[in-house]
Amino acid sequence: MSLKPVSLIIPQPQPPADESNSGMKERISELLQHAVDALIDEGILPAGFTADIGVETARDKNHGDFASNIAMKSSKAAGMKPRDLAEHLVRALPDDSAITQTEIAGPGFINFFVSDASHFDILRVIREQGREFGRQDLGHGTPIQVEFVSANPTGPLHVGHGRGAAYGASVADLLEAIGYNVHREYYVNDAGRQMSILALSVWLRYLELCGETITFPANGYRGDYIIPIAEQLRSDAGDDFHHPASTVFSNLPADEPDGGDKEVYIDALVSRTRELIGESAFAQVFDLALNSILGDIRQDLASFGITFDQWFSERSLRGDIETALQRLDQGGYLYEENGATWFRATEFGDDKDRVVRRDNGETTYFASDIAYHLNKFERGFERVINVWGADHHGYMARVKGAIQALGIDPARLDIQLVQFAILYRGSERLSMSTRSGSFVTMRELRDEVGKDAARFFYVTRKAEQHMDFDLELAKSESKDNPIYYIQYAHARVCSMLEKLRDMTSEEALNLDDEALALLTLEEEKDIAALMSRYPEVLAKAAEQLEPHQLTHYLRDLAGLFHTYYNAHKVLVEDANLCRARIALSLAVRQVIANGLELLGVSAPESM
Repeated sequence: MSLKPVSLIIPQPQPPADESNSGMKERISELLQHAVDALIDEGILPAGFTADIGVETARDKNHGDFASNIAMKSSKAAGMKPRDLAEHLVRALPDDSAITQTEIAGPGFINFFVSDASHFDILRVIREQGREFGRQDLGHGTPIQVEFVSANPTGPLHVGHGRGAAYGASVADLLEAIGYNVHREYYVNDAGRQMSILALSVWLRYLELCGETITFPANGYRGDYIIPIAEQLRSDAGDDFHHPASTVFSNLPADEPDGGDKEVYIDALVSRTRELIGESAFAQVFDLALNSILGDIRQDLASFGITFDQWFSERSLRGDIETALQRLDQGGYLYEENGATWFRATEFGDDKDRVVRRDNGETTYFASDIAYHLNKFERGFERVINVWGADHHGYMARVKGAIQALGIDPARLDIQLVQFAILYRGSERLSMSTRSGSFVTMRELRDEVGKDAARFFYVTRKAEQHMDFDLELAKSESKDNPIYYIQYAHARVCSMLEKLRDMTSEEALNLDDEALALLTLEEEKDIAALMSRYPEVLAKAAEQLEPHQLTHYLRDLAGLFHTYYNAHKVLVEDANLCRARIALSLAVRQVIANGLELLGVSAPESM
């Protein structure tokens, strides 16, 4: 049997057509509204009656394609039993060629059965809208800030940080896809004690390069990533910052291994360093360490497909901190005790009050965070989303309390906690400690499993759920690997199209009713119905800040397509049927590509 030539025109993405913006749910909603209006005109419903119209995809195909609970939700306002209202509504429904049957079920559900041809109208919509299919304007340009990652620049990003990075980036992309004006921001903690400890750690490695024998502090940063920074310092400064180890370590408190307090010891060692090399030299070491690690973080995230609109420096907040504290003081939310200044956090649900200025006059990290959040809202963001690690759970009440004390509605701040992913290599659990230096970097993970697998796997579960990252599964080429399975569906369609490019007929891929009427298989209807749900899934995933909903949807769509493709030939001899099945396959390819793009994952043409 020879295959008749079919000339394929692959449409380029176009802006959404106005008539394509209303799906079947909206169409049924309009029919129900017409029925309500008719019943009001008949006097069956009271004047001014407003119906609560809701239409959902039916869970069981035996109960139709769509269902509405309008009768149950509106019966009280209508002054009649739900089932009686449902009967009136069904009688008053206008005729519509897309609706083949309606029925009333249970206490008053109205079920709608849709014609076969209507199932496949979605193929035209997808072809017309292309990359824009699924995108909506629910946000109406409302400005939202998404702040994510924001890991202290004291070391490379490890695989634990990677989950917050993938989640935050996907949330931002999803919100943008439904019409919000999204600002992506990384908060750089480039001030404070931890950065001073980092500078100390670099300087101690520098002393080793100068020939000194160093007993490295228990609370220092021990990772190998410190050594190249120290080598750069040695190259830049020569011996200018060199001091004998005996001078550095003499008359200091004991460190932890010797029965001392590692926190007291490291602070004393930082102070000694400042005294020996001077503030100007210490600032040079500090900036070298900061810029080196921050540059590494920027490169890592860019290679992970993640960029930010702004990298916000904590050091830029110095004036803002005093402004924020003055406002809190004027509101009566600060008090003095034991030489320190405290915020009345317990008035806002925290378990204790919090210090904002220490007895030595220095402000705390919490004071910086208060100023930073005030700065966010004063920049005009209607809503702020913070993506934090799960270890920040106890921090939520005090931050929300502080912005409430500043006169800002705390509901405008949405804090999403992300559990760190735990990486396993076989049965071995790998460490994630930046301080000890024993950890797997995000870069190493990306190099091993690839950016696509890493980005996808990170968002396959709810952010607050525990996650074990299975390296072997992420690298496998099987249907058990969800990203491989989804990308392979996209590549399969691309491969099929390559077979058509050598055909020379002038006949175009014309989605006329005659061709679409040939799509009669249940698998074809199921695929079309699932694709019609994509805008709804996208909207829910965005509004609920749950990208995992989209990963599950794409897996389901790929699964339906693979089953269909394996059971039925697409490039059949009948030209009309061939066109219709190609159109169905093209639509699947487009929806998969659209969804993967929002997850930061590529849609390969071959695998």
